[in-house]
Amino acid sequence: MSEGAALTGPDGAARCPWALSTPDYVTYHDEEWGRPVHGDDALFERVSLEAFQSGLSWITILRRRAGFRAAFADFKIAAVADFTDEDRARLLADPGIIRNGAKIDATLANARVLADWAQGELDELIWSHAPDPAGRPAPKTLADVPAITPESTALSKALKKRGLRFVGPTTAYALMQACGLVDDHLETCVARGRR
Repeated sequence: MSEGAALTGPDGAARCPWALSTPDYVTYHDEEWGRPVHGDDALFERVSLEAFQSGLSWITILRRRAGFRAAFADFKIAAVADFTDEDRARLLADPGIIRNGAKIDATLANARVLADWAQGELDELIWSHAPDPAGRPAPKTLADVPAITPESTALSKALKKRGLRFVGPTTAYALMQACGLVDDHLETCVARGRR
């Protein structure tokens, strides 16, 4: 078997190898990762969580997601845009999230930027960068899955140009994978093609 190929889990189904390291990942992999996400607030949450994940393991963020949602008003853009200096201090002291000042500041600044956008504008901008699925062969191993693509670089530039922070090309590609703009489940993975 090739290194990085799909592995058979305890239930007999083949999955992307990263999904089998913890039950939390199995659930996330099978039920969320790679499925289309729409809606400005939902996408703001994903943009924010991908930024917090930068430099960390995704499992660290996944296990704190409930804490993040509680701390950031369920990632409602309008609510987070109204956060005050007292809210920032509360976030920096909150053990239920990653207490990184730069990432907290970026999330608050991004909400303020997005609060001025028209409804649906974030969704439209992100999804306008989805590549043609017919032009992307299913990856056979993890080595076939890129870290960045021309589309993620373009999405990163578009978001930055509009004033968003912590949205580099790698983070943009992780967002594209998580939100279903691309299907990077391996060719033999049980979740491949589930949309």
